[in-house]
Amino acid sequence: MNTKRKLSLLLALLTISFRVSAQDTLGVKEQKLEEVIISAQSAKRRVRNMQIGAEQLQMKELTGTPALFGERDIMRSVQLLPGVKAESDASSSFQVRGGTSSQNLILYDDVPVYNVGHLAGLFSAFNDDALATATLYKGLVPAQYGDASSAVLDVVGRTGDRTGWHGAATVGLLSAKGLLEGPVGDKASVLVTARRSYADMFLKLFDDFKDNTLYFYDVNAKADYQLDERNQLMLSLFFSNDKIAMKKMASLQWSNEAVSLSWLHLFSGGSTSQTSLVYSNYATDNGIDLLGMDLSFSGHIRQAGLRQNFRIVKGPHELNLGGQSMLMSVKSAEWQHVSDHQKEQRKSWVNSLWANVAMRFSPQWQAQAGLRLSAFSSLGGPYYYEIGEDGSIEWLYKTRRNRIVYTQAVLEPRLSIVFQPLNNLSVKAGYSRSAQSLHALRGQNTSTPFDRYTMSSNVVKPQVADQLSLGVYAMTPRQDYDLSLEGYYRHVGNVLDYRDGVSFSSAIEIERLVLQGKGRSYGAELCLRKNVGRLTGWLAYTLAWTENKIPGINGGRWYTAGNDRRHDVDIVAMYRLSPAWQLSAVWVYNSGQAFTAPSGKYELIDNYIYYYAERNGYRAPDYHRLDVSATWTKSIAGGKLTREWTFGIYNLYNRYNPFLINFEDSESGARTKAMQYSLFGIVPSVAFSLKW
Repeated sequence: MNTKRKLSLLLALLTISFRVSAQDTLGVKEQKLEEVIISAQSAKRRVRNMQIGAEQLQMKELTGTPALFGERDIMRSVQLLPGVKAESDASSSFQVRGGTSSQNLILYDDVPVYNVGHLAGLFSAFNDDALATATLYKGLVPAQYGDASSAVLDVVGRTGDRTGWHGAATVGLLSAKGLLEGPVGDKASVLVTARRSYADMFLKLFDDFKDNTLYFYDVNAKADYQLDERNQLMLSLFFSNDKIAMKKMASLQWSNEAVSLSWLHLFSGGSTSQTSLVYSNYATDNGIDLLGMDLSFSGHIRQAGLRQNFRIVKGPHELNLGGQSMLMSVKSAEWQHVSDHQKEQRKSWVNSLWANVAMRFSPQWQAQAGLRLSAFSSLGGPYYYEIGEDGSIEWLYKTRRNRIVYTQAVLEPRLSIVFQPLNNLSVKAGYSRSAQSLHALRGQNTSTPFDRYTMSSNVVKPQVADQLSLGVYAMTPRQDYDLSLEGYYRHVGNVLDYRDGVSFSSAIEIERLVLQGKGRSYGAELCLRKNVGRLTGWLAYTLAWTENKIPGINGGRWYTAGNDRRHDVDIVAMYRLSPAWQLSAVWVYNSGQAFTAPSGKYELIDNYIYYYAERNGYRAPDYHRLDVSATWTKSIAGGKLTREWTFGIYNLYNRYNPFLINFEDSESGARTKAMQYSLFGIVPSVAFSLKW
């Protein structure tokens, strides 16, 4: 049996799982995420919602979509929304309205989280047992959110049950996880979840893979304490770690830490105050020892600070006022190449103030307006540079540690207006400006531990995105169907991209590797939902263009961005066959991703050198697949126990979609051919659940 067949067999075996979990009896906000769906909002709410381009993700039992390896994954459900695209096959990261995943802000209980994928994106880093709700803002982002030039995903963790102790355990061939929650006295509760894969144990069964390492783990914990009727304390913890190693040739390791301590105070009349201390740490540690290249590479993003928000309610109107102060440390790279050790690390102080008001003038008119002031200050200690046109350092200087070197401030207005001439029809328009001071530099279209991050400085300016949105929303009189159509135009200033002929490791000084320019994206999003009946689901279609124009790249002309895809189609169907059987299917299609291919090559001293005439001038083949699942449920022992079997098939018709396209020369070097590499073919899965 060859290596490819062994790996395919291994992946198929790893999908067969056994699950035992506790029956959850909590309310809507506290309920366990049995399946993540995007259709639980009523049609009326979607029509009347003041927030254009916002999607609230509801957690509902047994009606979700098929998922890879049987995992219930909130990130994959986000990818099925109009205007949202998966980075690649099996990736947990997503792109919104022409932005990259690094331009999104993902918050877990008010704490920024980065690279939210396990095993290079095969699984989400968020354990479904720990989640309560989530909201995606892809159009107008409320002023209390910032430092994201594309979209914001706000995830809220679930608190423990105060009525009694409950537990859950999941055991599979790929991973295992557990849950424990319950009251601590009369005023407190605690919830702890943990998950760990053990694919590395199966690798030892095969001689070709026995020296490899492949695992991840994550832990979520949340405790809350009711001080009195008006005051509550909450402590949230999230830790995750991944490691992939191949026979001492290469290793990848990345981890996330997120901690928040919040005090929630309730005023009379329903107004609230929330004060949060937050800490976040994302770290990478990679190594390559191959073909005489001995290189170790590491980096991190660390943040700590204070966040304060006041929510003031006055009748139908609502006002949010607040501010945030964060200290940030970013190590863009530290590497050891044989005896050469280099490191670039900088610190900054990021402050913001905001005000956001939502007003309802009449049954037909409502509006939301916000203003955010963001100030980014580079701190002294490391070297700062002046960079020449050719990327060389013309001048460098160093100041006292933690002294403010350079401050940049951006004023970010946001506005949304809703007109509802009929009960079942509304028109929404919005404008939003958002700024981002943290930048990611990557040589591919997907997130990897090799991504390099840098902060704004005297050379690299903050990205500033201006977005205009216009949408029409309608529903049938009985709300069984609803339709939305949104158009958008987005302009981004100070977009980063690599200079020609360099890569992430060409220089430790990241500012020498990049050029800045502008970008634009525009498109339309259509979504048709069926909300009632035995058959429910939705169809989402996105038509989009994304381009960049950066002096020094592509001759200074507009060129297609690496994440540009013209068409995206998602069809989700869920069918209640009988009280016991629930069927679901998802069909995904997107047109080919843009990529850069050599236009020719020439021979130089017995070596063939590729020549590139255009940035991202070629398209990969189209991507499409069909996922299906069937769930059988039956209650026994007078309803105290529930048995459940779930059968699923990922990529039903076994299409090998492009994951990577590489160009390889013949032995003589005279011919070059493009080689497509795929990640998955057909992958079956089965799971058994027992609930009590």
